[in-house]
Amino acid sequence: MILSSKVALVTGAAGGIGRDIALALAREGAAVAVADIADDAAARTVAEIEAAGARAIAVHMDVTDPALVDAGVAATVEKLGGLDVLVSNAGVQHIAAVTELAYEDWQRIVRIHLDGAFLTSRAAMRAMRAQGRGGAVILMGSVHSKLASPLKAPYVAAKHGLLGLARVIAKEGAADGIRSNVICPGFVRTPLVDRQIPEQARELGISEEDVIANVMLKDTVDGEFTTLDDVARTAVFLAGFPTNALTGQSLVVSHGWYME
Repeated sequence: MILSSKVALVTGAAGGIGRDIALALAREGAAVAVADIADDAAARTVAEIEAAGARAIAVHMDVTDPALVDAGVAATVEKLGGLDVLVSNAGVQHIAAVTELAYEDWQRIVRIHLDGAFLTSRAAMRAMRAQGRGGAVILMGSVHSKLASPLKAPYVAAKHGLLGLARVIAKEGAADGIRSNVICPGFVRTPLVDRQIPEQARELGISEEDVIANVMLKDTVDGEFTTLDDVARTAVFLAGFPTNALTGQSLVVSHGWYME
């Protein structure tokens, strides 16, 4: 198990992509802090991890609240013995044209995705630097870190911003053995994506079937959604990579939707 004796903290880990990443890290030997604003769902993820024989704790965390972020990282270090891997995954979506977008919705999306990544990365880097054994900071980007789609201005802007944040962390963290990379998935069939399908159908005036085939999956090589397992495997790979040779990079996991 490539993460044996390591400690990971995953935000937004009560469900969706975060849950599968937390389970995958645990299968590879990591003790996992399941951080989420949804306490009951986080407890269920912890129970799944423990049932498989790994250690886990639930951490109540709103990633936009500096005090809660710092307290959650401190609790992880205290209860699990350190912090070696951060997966900053918490996220939401809002569908609206720029001309119809309320400023409050812009702020909410940017705060969760970009401010949340900064706050969790800052706290994790401080802990990793203090313990002196390096670590991995993994930010959850998107294909929308590379390109744009209509109706998603704050999401696209925030996801683009994660690339710059990761590159700065990679440069500042190198001396302490802290790597930083971004996972950029295509559309993953989670509740977050499922909610977008009827929203985009209404905004674009097309059927839900057309949203899936001609908006979400049009440019993939096989017409397939990216899976939870696709993303979780990538997170395990980045978490376990042993050197600074792979840092400041973004890995696109999108069935060929975007190619670099």
